[in-house]
Amino acid sequence: MSDRPEMYEGVDTIWMDGEFVDFEDAQVHVLTHGLHYGTGVFEGVRCYDTADGPAIFRWEEHLDRFYESAKPYDMEIPFEPEEITEATVELIRRENLDSCYIRPVAFYGYGPLGLNPSDSPVQTAIAVWPWGAYLGEEALAEGVDVAVSSWRKHSSSQIPTNAKTTGAYVNSVLASLEAKGNDYTEAIVLNKEGNVAEGPGENIFLVRDGEIYTTGLAESILDGITRRSVIEIAENLGYTVHDDATISRSELYTADELFFSGTAAEVTPIRSVDDNQIGAGTKGPITDEIQTEFFDIVEQAPAEYDDWFYPV
Repeated sequence: MSDRPEMYEGVDTIWMDGEFVDFEDAQVHVLTHGLHYGTGVFEGVRCYDTADGPAIFRWEEHLDRFYESAKPYDMEIPFEPEEITEATVELIRRENLDSCYIRPVAFYGYGPLGLNPSDSPVQTAIAVWPWGAYLGEEALAEGVDVAVSSWRKHSSSQIPTNAKTTGAYVNSVLASLEAKGNDYTEAIVLNKEGNVAEGPGENIFLVRDGEIYTTGLAESILDGITRRSVIEIAENLGYTVHDDATISRSELYTADELFFSGTAAEVTPIRSVDDNQIGAGTKGPITDEIQTEFFDIVEQAPAEYDDWFYPV
């Protein structure tokens, strides 16, 4: 009997360091630098089953960020972007997936241990697997209950906040564990100044008096690609979007609507914060309009959003 997690059942192949290998053979040495020091970078991307067939959502932007994330760590990913693209598309085809989650990762591998990774090789891998709604289908329809975490988001002067660094996500793990340990679905993390940053793996949007606010890049957030998409969708729908906002904790409790955005979370309503009901305590009308438009786009891949999709 397989002991692999259910989400990976049926996945046969991983791309690793230039080769397609069996799922069970995609392994690294216990003295891998990235395992000990968190010296890796990654991306999370979705492939959607659109009306025109499987297509990767905003692949070019994700791929650009993958390489940009490596720069602060003097990490040279040993494959060209075109090779990563080709491997990803081939992997999805081999797994015969119409929709899936895609996880490219690059990390300093097995070499002499010590904080300086320069003598360790850079290893690269890509995995794909079926993955539905990250916070649950019910969450998309009804919203989630969240809590403000006691853990603060690290500042960009400590760890680059716009790089998807494997080790830095320990911060997110702590916030998520705390929230779930207290029977909340997810957390909201404040920055060192005590203002709202984001969720552990999501950006956050606030609706007040018909206008939309999302925390700016200076608030120690990741420049989320789904965040960018939501901003564009909202503006195309005629809403005023303040995309460089500073949001205090107290503003969360008095918001008309709140929602998360992210590759995994997509567009997920927030119905309560610290047991304070948000709006009517369910998905708000503006959130619903944006969420509906988002899913219409990823399902239909309309011509006006053609540059958002990379066909498989």
